[in-house]
Amino acid sequence: MTAPVSSKDADHRRLRLVGDRPRPRGGSRASRTAPRPSGTRSGAPWLYLAPALVVLGGLLAYPIQQLGLISLFHYTQAQVSGGEPTTFRGLGTYAELFADERFWQVLLATVLFAAACVVCTLAVGCALAVLLTRVRALPRLALTLAALGAWATPAVTGSTVWLFLFDADFGPVNRVLGLGDHAWTYGRFSAFFLVLLEVVWCSFPFVMVTVHAGIRAVPAEVLEAAALDGASHWRVWRSVLAPILRPILVVVTIQSVIWDFKVFTQIYVMTNGGGIAGQNLVLNVYAYQQAFASSQYGLGAAIGVVMLLILLAVTLLYLRLLRRQGEEL
Repeated sequence: MTAPVSSKDADHRRLRLVGDRPRPRGGSRASRTAPRPSGTRSGAPWLYLAPALVVLGGLLAYPIQQLGLISLFHYTQAQVSGGEPTTFRGLGTYAELFADERFWQVLLATVLFAAACVVCTLAVGCALAVLLTRVRALPRLALTLAALGAWATPAVTGSTVWLFLFDADFGPVNRVLGLGDHAWTYGRFSAFFLVLLEVVWCSFPFVMVTVHAGIRAVPAEVLEAAALDGASHWRVWRSVLAPILRPILVVVTIQSVIWDFKVFTQIYVMTNGGGIAGQNLVLNVYAYQQAFASSQYGLGAAIGVVMLLILLAVTLLYLRLLRRQGEEL
């Protein structure tokens, strides 16, 4: 008669038998059937993006290709009308452009003006986005409607309104400030300052609405914990909100850089085509003058290509710096 086997002995025996079984080659079954990370080798994301890429390719690729092609030829009104044959210059147009001292002056003015516009737009937009989270429903609605009204106003209309506000004879700003008949558009820096105000006025609503939506998505417990720790409003923004909203701030910053670097309408309308003796020229207006006022279409196209390359370089550099900091974009 055999001795009864206890449950503990039976469990040890089953474990020993399972452990003695030969393992299949090539890894265990679980490791063989483990799902692969989605999107690593699948073309599904590109399939979803294909319609948008086709549309963007049709709208952007052909005009950019034509712009680059024109910049390689001696292309003036004579070639447009067919009076003279088109001659290939290669990079000669770019050599002529880079040898022009006026081009470098306009480029420097464009970079400084665009940087000032971007900084002011982000500062005003982010400040008003935080303000929207701290006011009651009625003031929040009024501020939002006013901002959307500024955003929806066409650039030509907004520029004309700002010119009237700062007009030397009838403008209310000079009367309120007691400046008499001061002409804002005659001075180089005052004209740039006036255009900057208009650019910020029509650009900050995008930043405000986008950042406000991001703030609303931040958990309330995080902000309450910062308030209980005695953090000031500036410290909450700098240490809590800004790190969380960094992907959103990246988007609005890149958009602002692109928009403000290629400002045309505000400068052209408010300074009457670039100011006195071209003192308020930016690259977009300078390209327009070279292409259509002077009929140097190849030179104007070359300026457009240079602007495109600068914007691409700035965007890629900014994204690369963020990736080095470990940001998910």
